[in-house]
Amino acid sequence: MKVNIFVEDFRYLKYIGCSTAARTLFAHLAKLPGMEVARNSYRGSFDLTHYHTFGPWAMYHMKFTNGVKVLTAHSTPRLNDGNVAFSYRINQIYPKIYRKFDHIITISEPCHREIEQLVPEVSKTLIPNGIDREYFKRTETKRRAFRDAYGIDADQKVVLSVGQQTPRKGIYDFLKLANQHPEMTWVWVGGFPYGTLSKDYTRIQMIKSRCHDNVIFTGVVDDISEPYSGSDVFFMPSYAETFGLVIVEALSSGLPVVARDISEFREIFGDSILFFSDCSEAGKLLTDDDQLKDRATRARESTAKYDIGHIARQHQRLYEELTER
Repeated sequence: MKVNIFVEDFRYLKYIGCSTAARTLFAHLAKLPGMEVARNSYRGSFDLTHYHTFGPWAMYHMKFTNGVKVLTAHSTPRLNDGNVAFSYRINQIYPKIYRKFDHIITISEPCHREIEQLVPEVSKTLIPNGIDREYFKRTETKRRAFRDAYGIDADQKVVLSVGQQTPRKGIYDFLKLANQHPEMTWVWVGGFPYGTLSKDYTRIQMIKSRCHDNVIFTGVVDDISEPYSGSDVFFMPSYAETFGLVIVEALSSGLPVVARDISEFREIFGDSILFFSDCSEAGKLLTDDDQLKDRATRARESTAKYDIGHIARQHQRLYEELTER
């Protein structure tokens, strides 16, 4: 079977979750017997093209490719609020775009329900994102490398967040808590993949310039497994997600996770993580070392079902079903 994985992952877009998921899936599909896999190919004939984004390059590409066209719904209208400027106008085009595909892969039950409401006539299959659990594995070497790079003492408690620097991702709460807890080091990995089109871009940059020394913004990093190994707790203050790939990465790295109490996280992660409703509650959980230690001991095993080998085989079976119709 010939499959083309297509994702608009140029420049800073290569660091967003859908790009990471697409590259990870591509690498492991290529290892499966009977699979001939390309990525972002504009040449050749394919039985199926699997899109992970639907921007202008993807829409252009669809005009020149044959075979079954599949989209993974990493992005939904609900996620644009508090994330990009002009979200209302952008959200209006989603149903029209979704209908261009033969099949949609949803990545969680909440995501599946949202897509079903928008385009009930398009067939769908739920397959969660997967991660390389051997890559997202805590090591002392990477822990030391990360801390040495940013001048963090070996015994300093580090709180890590990973994501775009936007209101939807909860950056304002991150900054508030960092100010309230100067005894901990707060690290945010990620930047502004949409540049000045990101929600509150100027305001966030101004607030960041006034942060205390206990706050570190790394921007994008070459080896994302190093911050996970170098931290002590993962903080996920996002207000809306279709899945929460970074939570799986953190858990696989053995980190306890403190996340906002939203229905998506409750439904997907259950008691594998700790939940907060406001900053006061988050602060208490982030300083409760007994609870954090308890969650850390079972963090990695909770991610077994998201192992990319298993997820890649699920995709292969779906591809076979769709191309045999």
